[in-house]
Amino acid sequence: MNNNTKVDFLYLSEPDMIKAGVKDMAGCVEAMEEMFKLLKVGDFRMGGSNGFSHGCMVTFPETSSFPNMPIDGPDRRFMAMPAYLGGDFNMAGAKWYGSNAENRKKGLPRSVLMLTLNDKDTGAPVAHMSANVLSAYRTGAIPGVGVKYLAREDSKIVGIVGPGVMAKTALASFMAVRPAIETVKIKGRSQKSIEDFVKYVEDEFPTVKNIEVVDDIQSAVKDADVVCLATSATIGNLDEYPYVKEEWIKPGAVICCPAAGRFDEDFVLNRARNVTDCLHLYEAWSEEYPYPTFLSIPIPAVNCMDLIHEGKMKKEQIHDLGDILMGKLPARRNDEEITIYSVGGMPVEDIAWGTIVYRNALEKGIGTKLNLWDEPELA
Repeated sequence: MNNNTKVDFLYLSEPDMIKAGVKDMAGCVEAMEEMFKLLKVGDFRMGGSNGFSHGCMVTFPETSSFPNMPIDGPDRRFMAMPAYLGGDFNMAGAKWYGSNAENRKKGLPRSVLMLTLNDKDTGAPVAHMSANVLSAYRTGAIPGVGVKYLAREDSKIVGIVGPGVMAKTALASFMAVRPAIETVKIKGRSQKSIEDFVKYVEDEFPTVKNIEVVDDIQSAVKDADVVCLATSATIGNLDEYPYVKEEWIKPGAVICCPAAGRFDEDFVLNRARNVTDCLHLYEAWSEEYPYPTFLSIPIPAVNCMDLIHEGKMKKEQIHDLGDILMGKLPARRNDEEITIYSVGGMPVEDIAWGTIVYRNALEKGIGTKLNLWDEPELA
């Protein structure tokens, strides 16, 4: 019996994370693919009684009699996202973040994120790490896994709606799995975000021959083999959700939706292929949020859950990416089919990529070892 009570853990700053390979998008896509397979066979746990909860969120009132109480505003929240992931990862942990759109006025990211990894048996921390870059890359890698299986092999044109951080990492994943991409079309709202994205493409992807800035969503979508809808929208205002008309979409295209997206109901019900990163996540959301849930969570598959609630759609009309990875469903059913791929985000993704980066850091001697205790005061 080992009675060693000493607990040390590794602290990894953002520069440490970068040195340890957090920006290795090809590796991240591979890790997310393995995570999806573990998700499908059930070797994982997330929060909530259903085991599929995105996390637990603290929101704030519109007004308060308490002078120090935060009040509601764009992205004003705190959230904890716990999970366990098995397989070769074999790690528990939780991502924690506070978010406030006002942060940008202070030169800070909208959200400030940390990830703690824990020993699955004792619960003791093994690592505490900066998670903004990690979260951005795992978020971008999930569209990449979808594009790897759902997009045409000869995909050459990408349309970006909302050229922010999410779209940057999504594009990085598209380039990792479809290196023949040569044209990127960009629809943004601010000149700065557009210019930043153009520079990003020029610096990171020299094989991209054409960068086009377009004025509307239709122009971004037209002729694109892969589209990424990654723009912010006021939650609950459907008119602000980016709208894509069926006739704009190239036959065989994949529309990746890691954020808000809106399509005509007839198209969704009768002609589009609807694919999710994890169907159970959307079912959990429909349990946790009031109907219509699409007013609270603007991702297209949430609208599908509402259509199921209304009796207009059957669950079988929504395909799970895990079933495609496991060979239970075809990756592409024909060359003309248009796929709407919804990406919701799950804490098992953070655990997967965080574990690999942590192990890289250990191997390379990166980070600062911190001591929790040599002997616990209250054992």
